[in-house]
Amino acid sequence: MRRLLNTLYVTMPDSYLACDGENVLIKLKDEIRFRVPVHNLEGIVCFGFAGASPGLMHLCCERGVALSFLTEYGKFMGRVTGKVSGNVLLRRSQYRWSDDEAIATRLARRFILAKIINSRAVLHRLLRDHPEAIDTDAITNTINKMAYMARQLEKVENLDEIRGIEGQAANLYFHEFNQLILSQKEEFCLTSRNRRPPLDRINALLSFLYTLLAHEVAAALESIGLDPQVGFLHRDRPGRASLALDLMEELRPHFADRLVVTLINRNQILASGFTKKENGAILMDDETRKEVLIAWQKRKQEEIIHPYLEEKVALGLVPYIQAMLLARHIRGDLEDYPSFIWK
Repeated sequence: MRRLLNTLYVTMPDSYLACDGENVLIKLKDEIRFRVPVHNLEGIVCFGFAGASPGLMHLCCERGVALSFLTEYGKFMGRVTGKVSGNVLLRRSQYRWSDDEAIATRLARRFILAKIINSRAVLHRLLRDHPEAIDTDAITNTINKMAYMARQLEKVENLDEIRGIEGQAANLYFHEFNQLILSQKEEFCLTSRNRRPPLDRINALLSFLYTLLAHEVAAALESIGLDPQVGFLHRDRPGRASLALDLMEELRPHFADRLVVTLINRNQILASGFTKKENGAILMDDETRKEVLIAWQKRKQEEIIHPYLEEKVALGLVPYIQAMLLARHIRGDLEDYPSFIWK
C-alpha cells in the first residue's frame, strides 16, 4: 500500500521555492525559513505568486512531487509536471473508452451514483444526530427524493441525462445545506451554490476545499499513469482536468462538505476571518486559510475502512486508491469500477 506523505502548503506571498540537493527550501528575502526533504512530500501547493527555481521544479518532476500554483484566494493557475509515467497502453485504453459513449455513460453513472449516495449520507447523519435542531420532515423528504434519483440513474442511457439528474440532486442537497450549520447560523448561510467568485462564506470554503481536492485527485491519477485531462462525465476542454473532476465527484461530500460543516460548528473559523470585495466576492484572510489547511491535513490523516478493499487506510490515500481501482478496471483486471461509497 502506498505511504501517505505530506503536502506542503506555501501561503507566504513573498516566498521563493528553491532546492539544496534533495531538500526543498522556502526562502523569504534570501533567508531560508523552511527546509524539508523531498522524499517526505507528495505535493507542494503555492498560494499567491511565490516564485520557484528551475532546479526545484526539476527536482519535483524527478521525484513525482506534484507542484501546483494557486492564486492567493485558491483559484487554480497552473501545474508543473514531469515526464508522463505509467503504461502507454493504459492511457490509450483510457482515450478509447472516453470516446465510447456507452462506456463513458456507465462510468459517469458510477461517479454520480456514489456522489448522490454520499450526499444523502451527510444529510442522514444530521437527521440521526440532531433531530431536535432541524426540520426533520424537509430533510427526510430530500433524502427520499435523492434515493429515487439514485434509482433513476440505473435507467439513463446517455451522459446528458446523467448530468441532469446530478444537477437536480445537487440542487436538493444544497437547498438543505444550511440545516447542517448548527452554530453561527446567521454568519454562515448558503444562499445558493455559486463560484467564480463565491458570494458567501460557505461557498468560499467549499470552493477552496474543492480546489485542494482536485489537486489531490489529479496528482493521484498522474501517479497511476492515467491522463487527468481525459474524462468520461466531464468532457474535454483545454486546461481542464476532466478525469480529476469526474473522480472527485464521489469524494466531495466526505472530504470537503463535512469538513466545512465541522469547521463552522466547532467555531474553528469565524465570520470575521472573511472579507467582501467590491465585486461581491467573499475571500478568506490568511489566518482563516491557514486554519482550513491545518484541518485539511488532519482530515487526511483520519483512518477509515475502505468500502471495497475492506482495509484500514488513511483518508488521504482514498484518491490514490480510487485512481488505482479505475486503472485496474480500464486494464481489464476488474469487471467494473468500484466507486467510493461512504458507509
